[in-house]
Amino acid sequence: MPATSPLHIAMISTPWFELPPAGYGGTEAMCAALVDGLVELGHRVTVIGVGHNGTRGRFVATYETPQGDRLGTVGPEVVHAARAARTLLSLRPDIVHDHSTAGPLQARRRRTPTVVTAHGPVTGVTGEYYRALGDTVHLVALSRAQQAQAPDIPWSGQVYNAVRTADYPYRVHKGRYAVFLGRLAADKGVHLAIDAARQADMPIVVAGACNDPAERPYVDAEIVPRLGEDAQWIGEADHATKLDLLACARCLVFPIRWEEPFGMVMVEAMACGTPVVALRRGSVPEIVDDGITGFICDRLEQLPAALRSVDRLSPWACRERVRQRFDTLNMAYAYQALYHLLAYPRPHPQEPHMGAQPVWTLGPYGD
Repeated sequence: MPATSPLHIAMISTPWFELPPAGYGGTEAMCAALVDGLVELGHRVTVIGVGHNGTRGRFVATYETPQGDRLGTVGPEVVHAARAARTLLSLRPDIVHDHSTAGPLQARRRRTPTVVTAHGPVTGVTGEYYRALGDTVHLVALSRAQQAQAPDIPWSGQVYNAVRTADYPYRVHKGRYAVFLGRLAADKGVHLAIDAARQADMPIVVAGACNDPAERPYVDAEIVPRLGEDAQWIGEADHATKLDLLACARCLVFPIRWEEPFGMVMVEAMACGTPVVALRRGSVPEIVDDGITGFICDRLEQLPAALRSVDRLSPWACRERVRQRFDTLNMAYAYQALYHLLAYPRPHPQEPHMGAQPVWTLGPYGD
């Protein structure tokens, strides 16, 4: 079969947020962008999600409303997985791409190849889960940093998340403030962002929700006492507000405190022409070009000086970086290549095909 043959792809999202999400929802934003990119490439995509459909794919809902208010509970995950599995029986897709947590457990029961993107950590319990799934799924990493954290997992490839660059407003002239945008969790380093901005004499706007009760003590102890005229918390930003904040900000502050596999907000900021000041953790060095699209700091005490230096960075360079490496079509082409490899395997001429696939990677600038 030619490598460009149209496929029928079943794209299983999470039970938490719609596609695309109205506010927070990195997994759902990536999933929506991938669906639209694949449709643009000529594939037929059936989305299994919740609520209403905002993508170009056909849509089947497992819940009439998103279950985000139950985030972190088991019930919605298993019900979503069971309903998705039942839907797949009638779809007969060429490929299943599952972004949920419980859904991949069903992969062993079907012959259709199942691709799973590792949206979360690959250490601890989650890593044990991926290892237990074994060769029943084809696991894709979000970054090389994520792969390196668990080299023993049988990865089928690595693809960076992406955004449709043209959908992000580009602004050359910036405001005075820095912005933090994301979950108000300790591992995101929100209090560090506030401290660094204050030391740099730069106002900061914090945009994010506190939906998880487990995060409330951190918010009350570390974030609320630091708020003031120069550090404002505006709550969760809807899509329009997020775009305006990112486009007008002097920079995005990303003082991550864990090995985050992919920081989507860094790409979103750069798509708006806004540089990133971050700590060197996880995927940061793969996303930010130090001294060109932002500054990568090895120590906390370097953050204020980096914030004071962002004006010398080019907004055009930030946006061009995203267009070249992190645009939706880059991601769609990469997943298309993997889908075809799985749907139309080419066995070695001297050996029967046993289902195993070579690891491949989307490298810099798509090479």
